[in-house]
Amino acid sequence: MTAFGISAFGAYVPRLRLDRAIIADAHRWAMPGLRSAAKGSRAFANWDEDAITMAVEAARDALADRDLSKVAALRLASTSLPFADLQNAAIVARAIDAPHQIASSDVAGSQRAGTSALLQALKGTQAELVIGSDHPSAKPASVQELTFGAGAAAILVSADDVVARLIGSATRTNAFVDHFRASGASADYQWEERWIRDEGYARIVPEAAQAALADAGLGIGDIQHFIMPSYLKGAAEAVAKRLGFTGSIASGLEDGIGYSGAAHPLLMLAAVLERAGPDERILLLGFGQGVDALVLQATDAIVAARPARGIAGSLADGVPTDSYLRLLSFQGGIDMEWGMRAEKSSKTSLSEQYRSAGQMEAFVAGECGNCGTVQFPQLQYCVRCNAPAERLAPVPLRDVPAQVQTETADWLSYHPAPPLRVGFVTFDNGARVLMEFVDVGEGGIDTGTPLRMVFRIKEQDRQRGYNRYFWKATPLRAA
Repeated sequence: MTAFGISAFGAYVPRLRLDRAIIADAHRWAMPGLRSAAKGSRAFANWDEDAITMAVEAARDALADRDLSKVAALRLASTSLPFADLQNAAIVARAIDAPHQIASSDVAGSQRAGTSALLQALKGTQAELVIGSDHPSAKPASVQELTFGAGAAAILVSADDVVARLIGSATRTNAFVDHFRASGASADYQWEERWIRDEGYARIVPEAAQAALADAGLGIGDIQHFIMPSYLKGAAEAVAKRLGFTGSIASGLEDGIGYSGAAHPLLMLAAVLERAGPDERILLLGFGQGVDALVLQATDAIVAARPARGIAGSLADGVPTDSYLRLLSFQGGIDMEWGMRAEKSSKTSLSEQYRSAGQMEAFVAGECGNCGTVQFPQLQYCVRCNAPAERLAPVPLRDVPAQVQTETADWLSYHPAPPLRVGFVTFDNGARVLMEFVDVGEGGIDTGTPLRMVFRIKEQDRQRGYNRYFWKATPLRAA
């Protein structure tokens, strides 16, 4: 048995929440039947969030202050990666300040991309960070629009402080088509639900689950937690019944999050690990053109392994909105007239971006060795004592506590989510930076409001299809 296992885990869910009843009411004129499925709320990504930014936040939650020098690889699993021919995982690696020698890869093409990446890491011989991050989109007035959500989960696999071990597994490949999305399409094409439930889940999943249990030398009665994500209501319960499972079926996280594609198995696993006890066993299933089945067993270290935010913290930190059009706008469902101010060029200078990457990507300031002043961005000299840049030591700001010093709500400048909120942020180490504020609730923010830093899209070049990323400030707690 390999000594490797899950050493840490974390999660991120976008703060924005929308009651499903609001979505259903918007379509009542054409699809009145949607109202019966409009229970609870779902999460959706802000205009400046995508699979990359959510992955960064989930990784930060999992890693905390861990040293990344021993992590050999980073795998990013998603079906909604923003770039088709630019490695998305590499951007995540630089944002979390991973060492340059880390291997990085994107894993895509299936709803079980997250479980496949995790299984490969658990069977490997080196420490790896596995991240599932996704925000599947659906056509307006579809059941999927109600069901889908957004989120990310990160799992560190290593030999240190293992909180859960892989004790059995099985994989089956089957070209069963329950849905598909062609290249360039904005939403999946879904097949008939009864067919998927009866001929897909009910026939394909049990055999793989039983093979994984046999590999672990266990029966279904030895399992305490059953995890099977699905956007089809009742699918997990039906498979559990077929297997003869009578224990705890993991929450599908329908209320507050919603089905989050390739990230959802890892999100559900993170939620179970947050409350699992020592020696409890978990059966994790990932479905999509086959099945991944993983049998995990928690160790005594699980008790002290809860992340700072995790699923529970993310669910409690939502910012409700009553605007369905906001969701549509952020997902490109409507083409709004923003006026001439929106016509400015957003072309990124890739050469300058590369030169300043050391500061910008991981938000690294400089501390003067002469006078101790912390400044961002780093200049060729200290802004206080004029000492040369060679005297500036790197100081990451992304995890330093900060507060609002000033704030302005700008309704004149173009912004995809008006108003544009900017102001000075003061950090506990003395740094002061002009920043953008995001995810500010109806209550607004005041001077002294505690802040945390989040990795976001700074600007979108829609003409060339390029996102430029940077760090923004958000209230420590939703208002």
